[in-house]
Amino acid sequence: MDLIAGMTVGLTAVPQVLAYAEVAGLPVQYGLYSAFMGCFIYCIFGTSKDVTLGPTAIMSLLCASYIDGDPVYAVLLTFLSGVIQLSMAILQLGFLLDFISFPVIKGFTCAAAITIGFGQVKNILGLQHIPQQFFLQVYYTFHNICQTRVGDLVLGGVSLVLLVLLKLMKEDLRPNEADAPICVRVSRGIVWFFGTARNALVVIAASCVAYACDVSGYEVFTVTGKTSQGLPPFSAPPFTETTWNGTVIPFDEITQDLGSGLVVIPLIGLLESIAIAKAFGSQNDYRIDANQELFAIGLTNIMGSFVSAYPVTGSFGRTAVNSQTGVCTPAGGVVTGVIVLLSLAYLMPLFYYIPKAALAAVIICAVAPMVDCSVIIKLWRVKKLDLLPFLVTFLLSFWEVQYGIVGGIAVSGFMLLYNIARPKLKVSDDDVLVVALDNGLNFPASEYISNVLYTEALLVSPPRSAILDCHHVNNIDYTVVNEIRDLLRQFDLRGVCLVFSGLSIAVLEVLLAAELPGLRHMDSVDAALQSLSGNKAFN
Repeated sequence: MDLIAGMTVGLTAVPQVLAYAEVAGLPVQYGLYSAFMGCFIYCIFGTSKDVTLGPTAIMSLLCASYIDGDPVYAVLLTFLSGVIQLSMAILQLGFLLDFISFPVIKGFTCAAAITIGFGQVKNILGLQHIPQQFFLQVYYTFHNICQTRVGDLVLGGVSLVLLVLLKLMKEDLRPNEADAPICVRVSRGIVWFFGTARNALVVIAASCVAYACDVSGYEVFTVTGKTSQGLPPFSAPPFTETTWNGTVIPFDEITQDLGSGLVVIPLIGLLESIAIAKAFGSQNDYRIDANQELFAIGLTNIMGSFVSAYPVTGSFGRTAVNSQTGVCTPAGGVVTGVIVLLSLAYLMPLFYYIPKAALAAVIICAVAPMVDCSVIIKLWRVKKLDLLPFLVTFLLSFWEVQYGIVGGIAVSGFMLLYNIARPKLKVSDDDVLVVALDNGLNFPASEYISNVLYTEALLVSPPRSAILDCHHVNNIDYTVVNEIRDLLRQFDLRGVCLVFSGLSIAVLEVLLAAELPGLRHMDSVDAALQSLSGNKAFN
């Protein structure tokens, strides 16, 4: 089954990665350069049997915004991303990905899918010289729509229709019954093959049409054009670049140009791959090792930079094909890698005739399922406030993808910090003030809780004692201890008590070590109330 799965994924991968190189703004051969190293390395170091590493739509879009179509920048970005990812694996920093919330991820993927999909409309229409920035792209696409090439439009439209029909045929295909006639099983097998290899079949058919027109002397379609032939050389990634006029761009200037890409690309690459691995691990009843996954992705990018690859991550579409085909081990990736290498070695001259409209159709069909409108309804029903980071990420991503990610993380972080700094308090107002914390007591919340106790217990007339229920408090720091010291002094000056209840052993040890004067603690709120009642009766 690994052999069949590997061949199936290979037939899916080759046309996809050619198309994704277009999204990244690179010559199409760079898609293939980037597609084989991960197949071999993940087979050894990966922990998911299903995941396939390689170029993806989202990673290609991100790269396009940083490398400006420069292969040297792309390869160096791959190397530096791999170093960062490998360092994170060694330092066990995978937990940083937990701070990217689900609404941010969904907002980013929806916006990225729309950006990528619309970015291919120019190739469907055969338009030239359209800017990369999304809003300019929309404006100039409609502005230049009268320049549409009929051949590209027809071929792109037919390719889209065929891809959708083949996908629907495969989705409607029922599994073979054991007693089904042989002709039925063969027919279903043929439909399954055509549905699974639809990308390759459509690209091959479109290329044949383009070739036939070319030899007949008709330039009807916009084709990919000349590509570098053969396998890429194995050499260290370039750390400087020499321009056409002899100017040398040094390493530090290249890294400055890459800027935030050195953070965004590694993090999103890790996030995308680990999310896919976890999803398919849950679906197929196995667990993955997140830090081992970080190591595999980082090493893939480092080694990929030696064969002129641009940054890669886990591919959801190809991973789904791998899983559905019944792959048993990561060894299926080796077969996929061999198919990519064979394509590089022997098929590169044929890629000249691949129409850009056909590749655009492949990309549009690949990213369309990523636009998940139902998530808005789900967020509205579950927690309306989570729509805020979703919308911030979604809208800003149309300006610049990295701004959307950073903006969404910032809003999510602010919401998280606000909840920490303003915990929900349950206040019981009687002769004795009882304040129960619904969650932990951290230093950003110390001033807020202190003000509540001061206002509700000490500024009333007469002042009254208070109980702070700390059942949900697991740890405190010096800032909190210092605030408690001041509160105890204020309560003592007014002749009333502040009693703590439900302290954990760890918190109690910290408070006792601080040697707080007047510290009183009880096991429960009831015990604290009885203690204060006894004091009042004694007085």
